Amino acid sequence: MTANLTASPALRDLARAYGVSTEYHGWKGGLVQISEATLRAVLAALGADVSDEAAVERSLRDMDEKPWRRILPPVVVCREGDGPWVPVHVPHGTSVRCTVELENGQVWNTSAIDRWVEPREVDGELIGEATIEVPNNVPLGWHTLSAHLVDGSTAVSTLIVTPRTLPLHPSITHGRVWGLMSQIYAARSQTSWGMGDLADLAETASWAGEELGADFVLVNPLHAAQPVPPMEASPYLPATRRFASPLYLRVEDIAEMALVTDEQRARIARLAERARASSPELIDRDEIWAAKGEALAMLFHLPRSKRRRRQFERYVRSEGQGLVDYATWCALVEEHGMPWQLWPEELRNPGSAAVREFREEHAESVEFHMWLQWQIRLQLEQAQREALDAGMSIGVVHDLAVGVHPSGSDAWALGDALVHEVSVGAPPDQFNQLGQGWAQPPWHPVRLAELGYAPYRDMLRTVLRDSGGIRIDHILGLFRLWWIPNGESPRDGTYVAYDSDALIGILALEAHRVGAIVIGEDLGTVAPALRETMLERGIHGTSILWFEWQDSHFLPPEAYRALCMASVTTHDLPPSAGYLTLTHVDVRAALGLLDRGVEEEKELEAASINTVVAAVAARGLLPEGTVVLPDSPQWLVDDVVAALHAYLVQSPAKILGVAVPDLVGDRRPVNQPGTDREYPNWRVPVSDPSGRPVTLEEIEASPFAQRLAAVMRGA
Repeated sequence: MTANLTASPALRDLARAYGVSTEYHGWKGGLVQISEATLRAVLAALGADVSDEAAVERSLRDMDEKPWRRILPPVVVCREGDGPWVPVHVPHGTSVRCTVELENGQVWNTSAIDRWVEPREVDGELIGEATIEVPNNVPLGWHTLSAHLVDGSTAVSTLIVTPRTLPLHPSITHGRVWGLMSQIYAARSQTSWGMGDLADLAETASWAGEELGADFVLVNPLHAAQPVPPMEASPYLPATRRFASPLYLRVEDIAEMALVTDEQRARIARLAERARASSPELIDRDEIWAAKGEALAMLFHLPRSKRRRRQFERYVRSEGQGLVDYATWCALVEEHGMPWQLWPEELRNPGSAAVREFREEHAESVEFHMWLQWQIRLQLEQAQREALDAGMSIGVVHDLAVGVHPSGSDAWALGDALVHEVSVGAPPDQFNQLGQGWAQPPWHPVRLAELGYAPYRDMLRTVLRDSGGIRIDHILGLFRLWWIPNGESPRDGTYVAYDSDALIGILALEAHRVGAIVIGEDLGTVAPALRETMLERGIHGTSILWFEWQDSHFLPPEAYRALCMASVTTHDLPPSAGYLTLTHVDVRAALGLLDRGVEEEKELEAASINTVVAAVAARGLLPEGTVVLPDSPQWLVDDVVAALHAYLVQSPAKILGVAVPDLVGDRRPVNQPGTDREYPNWRVPVSDPSGRPVTLEEIEASPFAQRLAAVMRGA
């Protein structure tokens, strides 16, 4: 698409009515106008008829009249103690009575507000607007607002009461916590099947809590990918955000292992060895799943006790249709492959008769995938239990990806709750001057509200269950997202707004119910209003030491936010030792990703890094004059890494994170932004400074791990 500034006033008004930006502030300064073509494409994706100017005018009138066609709004989201006023639209002169049914079944009356609103003619009928006030003492939760008409009919709406603010976790009310940040698949033990699993997570948490004094383990998104090769390696492009990957299961910890024959046990042991042998240097998920999947199928077919059958059936009931749909999608993928958009048309709708028939004919396969999710739930419960038993105050903190794969199970099962004609990304900026496309369909803001935010709630509940917290990747997406029409450049997108008060409020509500902390990844250029909202709602931000500059000056630790998680590095940067020794420059040079010569890049990066090192030395954490270079000895690199973490300890940040690779001097990045197949993203195991993969047992035995832990404890 090319820039076109001739969008009509009506088209621009319609865009604003849908929350679609008609302009934005570009990275070079000044306003960038959104083209007419982009506005039309995005509005059409939202369901508006923009085929011509007459259609635009009709769509604008329809948006204006739409609330008057509903007796109640589809959803009402408010904060505890607010007592919102709610419009009720009925034929003019008709009496109406409204009630609130609480989650516990109690029914409360609402109050009518003496407020005159001029009636309107809509679709040939005169419609009046009454106003009711919801009692301001309705408790937190998901309730039902009902309008009862004199003819006996009833209209209902979802009423969601959210916390005004998420209370500080007891462990940080008068202090701070620290913990490890782990890409679980990369921190593998001698007994895991070629990649780290939930038993390794439990071991990491137990060790970190008991021996290091850590309070949490923040893990990568554990969301499920497709069940057939090639399996998506990125944890941030999952098939679903509601269910987890069975790749993380520890086969030997499943209860039915007690029932296997000697021959079956030997077979499982051989499969485990095959999986480990497949991934000596890089993690091969396809080979690991081929072996692990066979072993899991063997255990699935073993007879279950009546007690175990009841437990499984109870789990299936608790997860409802969402689990059934996910498991059905998995079975369909095994039968028809990816993507689902190329399946026979009758199978593309999860509610179709053909899908129901398929589910009945493949009941065993569907049950297998539901059983896998049950096993994951049991092993996650065990990991959290061991974390708390080891003295952690928070335990496992899960990561929520910003979106899902366009051909994944969520994209199939959630239907029009997602917008399939666009993908999300980011506009051009200094580092990505063509913009970024992430190939993920966004939530439909209107449809999500019409569904009472149930898909969003169900996703949050599953991720939050049996955890101490949640990290929201790109939390800006709960406020607005950059939508790119399919087939177009990321430059040809625009921002679409979401009801952030509803999305943030529901997040706070679900976290509050399980006593979890919430961390929002708010890196980069973020509007001050966003961070003010996060602060107001009790959501921790994110600070990465290398990014904490202001007006060309490296921030002193006292200038850090208190309500944030601060760390030296993140998964999109090399481990600290690698960053100090310019591994990221070498990797980008090898991949042809540099804008200038490698020596110039190294000189500039080294100067920036040593500005930080000098600031750290000025605090007395390193000898004055310390300089780190790519060929610096390991002892010096270790000293600087320890000092960088000590610098964070001097900040007021309530949460501090230490990357597991930093415990052993790892240098290789786990992810190189801007690459797909050029670099082995998300397949690199934790390694020592020479690049040799190390086991979880070696990580636990690392003297530097104890040294960093002592720094974080302030010892």
